[in-house]
Amino acid sequence: MDNFYVKNLLIRLTLGLYEQDISADEMEHVQKWLGQGYLVKEDKLYRLPSKYRAGTIMMTQGAAGFLQVVGANVRDLYIDEHSLGNAKHGDLVIAQRLLGKRGGPSAKVVEVIGKAESYSVAILVLKDGQKSMVDIRNNYPAGVELTADDLAKYAEGDLVKVNNQNGEIMELLGNISDPMVDEKIVLAQFNKHDDFEEDVLDLAKSFDKNVDASLYPERKDLRDLPFCTIDPVTAKDFDDAICYLPEKNILYVAIADVSSYVEPFGPTDAEAIYRSFSIYLPHRSIPMLPRQLSETLCSLQAHVDRLAFVFEMHLDGLKVVHTELYEGIIHSKRRFTYEEVDLFFEGDLEPKTDDEKVVFDYLPKLRDLTDALKEDRLKQGYDFHSEELSMQLDEEQNLVATTTSEETPSHGLIQDCMLLANKAAADRYSHGVFRIHDQSSPTKLQSLYQELAGIGLIVEPKESMKETIDFIQTEAAKRDLVSEVDTLIIRAQMQARYAPDNVGHFGLGFNAYTHFTSPIRRYSDLIVHRHLKALLAKDTEESSYVLRNIDALCFSISEKEREASAIEIRFMQRKFARWANEQKGKEFKARVNSTDPFFTAQILEPIQGAEVNLSVDTSLTLFDDIILRIEHIDLASARINASLVKKLDHDPMELS
Repeated sequence: MDNFYVKNLLIRLTLGLYEQDISADEMEHVQKWLGQGYLVKEDKLYRLPSKYRAGTIMMTQGAAGFLQVVGANVRDLYIDEHSLGNAKHGDLVIAQRLLGKRGGPSAKVVEVIGKAESYSVAILVLKDGQKSMVDIRNNYPAGVELTADDLAKYAEGDLVKVNNQNGEIMELLGNISDPMVDEKIVLAQFNKHDDFEEDVLDLAKSFDKNVDASLYPERKDLRDLPFCTIDPVTAKDFDDAICYLPEKNILYVAIADVSSYVEPFGPTDAEAIYRSFSIYLPHRSIPMLPRQLSETLCSLQAHVDRLAFVFEMHLDGLKVVHTELYEGIIHSKRRFTYEEVDLFFEGDLEPKTDDEKVVFDYLPKLRDLTDALKEDRLKQGYDFHSEELSMQLDEEQNLVATTTSEETPSHGLIQDCMLLANKAAADRYSHGVFRIHDQSSPTKLQSLYQELAGIGLIVEPKESMKETIDFIQTEAAKRDLVSEVDTLIIRAQMQARYAPDNVGHFGLGFNAYTHFTSPIRRYSDLIVHRHLKALLAKDTEESSYVLRNIDALCFSISEKEREASAIEIRFMQRKFARWANEQKGKEFKARVNSTDPFFTAQILEPIQGAEVNLSVDTSLTLFDDIILRIEHIDLASARINASLVKKLDHDPMELS
């Protein structure tokens, strides 16, 4: 069984797992661990007792390590060199807690399950006339046993996907010289794939391509309302549509009713759980659902009937005083891009049809509402300025240009509509799927203050964290370092995650928050839909059924979210490295973005966003503008190395 599934099983066992929820393959592991005493069984519930923890080994610089526990939000457990057994860095293990021992919490490894990362990518290198396979991440031997005849089949630079559990080569991905291989590398490392199994595709194709409203007499018919969608120009999966009736101050947020097409525990659901998120690369997407669903039947396309799960929100001023939630049918009048709506707000776009005129009549009033909602929201929450980087690739997937975009009025309008719906969803239950964000730890805050002191921004903590961050942002604006300092503040925050119990969302300033508005591309939202439908039907049995193993599911989808993000980031890093490989010896303007533990800088032009490791022989300060020279690129690890040419005269510490 793939170690992803074994890890997921250990998470579920940490939280308690009912016998009926254990597959035949999983039961083999469960019975083995039960016999070894690592599990206990109470009635029909299997779980890891508090004596044992499961997790991943992270080695320190010495011979000792730490156990990063899975399935529980607890501190890492220290494991000294005598308690590691034969466990190595990255191993998935079961460990016994050492109670009553002096010092911090510690443990000893009792069983090595396997590699926490089930798959890796290796490259064939030629050194001193000898061929060998090394891991692209660290240049260490890849753990693949190959004879001289086996190695002879591969050329220098060939890349292979490796099964870390048995050390076998699974497939030849291509050669590092080919830009097309970058996508294969990042997907192989996390065992991601675009194709769906035939049973999943057959099921998706089995639905009628057209929605017949007469088959849904119990649904609320909203087809006469002037709904529209507003999305990026490249979007194909339209999760959400909006409609605003200003005379009544009623906002409708209609969301694709994915749960009507994806049955729990069916083949499509199983694949959606495994993927958990759609992945968006610069040139294409890898969807969570088959494209027949994600881009057609579930997608809220214009001028066709679509099933939707709808929040109808009645406002008194800025306060939502009443919400109704129901299954409906909508008929979007127009698909807008963000750019089109911004042009309309600037007075440069006129309606061409009666339907467009109706939508254009309410959009300015909706903008006034959402602008006021944002202003009110920021009294408690935070407004971080982050630039979204986009890449343009040519037909060979070489990087040719980058652009950055900030939030525009159209983005802000949609964002605050979705925030209202997500908040309304979270207010309807006390146990389920929440999107939570804890306040930063004192240690992280102290590190932030030290970094800011390095650029001359001295922070004296105020009475509240809100006041402190507002002060930092005000001072950053004076130094023309708004996005740079906001990036530091974000790094100092805890990571938002999914959890079954609510602790609020610090960044947004909300007491309760969840993800309801993107079930086409996020599995969390699909679970929220199922839960809310059960609550609407007052079906407590179905509600309990949906929430079975919800603790483990929240841990799993939080991890999958990090994986999807890592794939998107690593792909871009590979494109930056490939671009830099053609620029060796050339000089570029850059800005220092880290000084500890190593100097790194981000190239500013003509390509933005490429991060380089910087060789420095003089003093530099965070956010110094510099000229650097590209020296060496390791395409396998996507590392760009550069040397400092000179520090520019402009001093970002000067007040503007």
